[in-house]
Amino acid sequence: MNIHEYQAKALLKSFGAPVAEGVAIFSADEAEAAAKKLPGPLYVVKSQIHAGGRGKGKFKELGPEAKGGVRLAKSIDEVVANAKEMLGNTLVTKQTGPAGKQVNRLYIEDGADIDRELYLSILVDRSVGQVAFVVSTEGGMDIETVAHDTPEKIVTVAIDPEAGVTAENLKVLTEALKLDGEAKADAEKLFPILYKAFVEKDMSLLEVNPLIVMKNGRVRVLDAKVSFDGNALFRHEDIVALRDTTEEDEKEIEASKYDLAYVALDGNIGCMVNGAGLAMATMDIIKLYGAEPANFLDVGGGASKEKVTAAFKIITADPAVKGILVNIFGGIMKCDVIAEGVLAAVKEVGLKVPLVVRLEGTNVELGKKIINESGLNVISADDLDDAAQKIVAAVKGA
Repeated sequence: MNIHEYQAKALLKSFGAPVAEGVAIFSADEAEAAAKKLPGPLYVVKSQIHAGGRGKGKFKELGPEAKGGVRLAKSIDEVVANAKEMLGNTLVTKQTGPAGKQVNRLYIEDGADIDRELYLSILVDRSVGQVAFVVSTEGGMDIETVAHDTPEKIVTVAIDPEAGVTAENLKVLTEALKLDGEAKADAEKLFPILYKAFVEKDMSLLEVNPLIVMKNGRVRVLDAKVSFDGNALFRHEDIVALRDTTEEDEKEIEASKYDLAYVALDGNIGCMVNGAGLAMATMDIIKLYGAEPANFLDVGGGASKEKVTAAFKIITADPAVKGILVNIFGGIMKCDVIAEGVLAAVKEVGLKVPLVVRLEGTNVELGKKIINESGLNVISADDLDDAAQKIVAAVKGA
């Protein structure tokens, strides 16, 4: 689960991290009052969407010459003018794709005199099985570009969970970021704070880009991106309350109601599979035969008929789907349950695209019998390779 920048900063501030003063607004009418609460005379007007690259983004409705989604304002009048122009319009960034995202919230923040921009993130480093800091002196840039062009400028420091952030860890981090004086002292206080927030709130990513050193020598969190482990949200009602469903795909929201693992993708072949590994293999083999999956959908090992029906309805609700591949290996999940769920969904929503079904495992013969006697125009497959070729051919009209 993702949250907005202003929410992430409020959370980090509650742990003691240094952030600028700011006010979130939801309509242009609130802009003047929000700006008056800040010291000024420099203000920053920030679009609040769940995507990076906002500053370099462009608003669809305003043309290529318009300013991006993060703007400096030198007066309250400028704050108001920018708010009127940005709210309600669609911001397109490198991460949103061409469709963009509508800006429904802005964050009006006090400006800062920046001396240096640094990069910092905390994530789970699966190669060592520990939480790790990733830092670079190249803040304010896409970290992917830095990693590609100058990988030597990125330093990763894994944290022993029993010891926490040690003096040796701090030494490596501050030296990597070339910090000294007050900036070093601030960083030595900040890094354990960020680590504590990451662990206690079950984050999966905490990114500060940039972390700035101001001209007065102090360190500040200038931007913050935070994602949480969805499997741990039951422990954090305060975090769940921050969820903004307008930033999420409607199909993914519907899937979460049935505890389905669903991620919308850009292809045209809908997939319903049981097991994350099998789902990944199914998507890979679809791509191998020249097509693109429309989704990742894992119905899980113990899915009910109702859950399977919901999954099928979610797939067919996507107008981009031109064909569906059901690939089930029945262990805990029984093939006849899958078959009954598919039939129930088809009867409810209809079947307007080719459907290939591959069943194997527990009650496979009963599952096939249910499908074969249904009267549906279903293409049967013997194995995964056969299933992928058949659905790709069907979608391409072969």
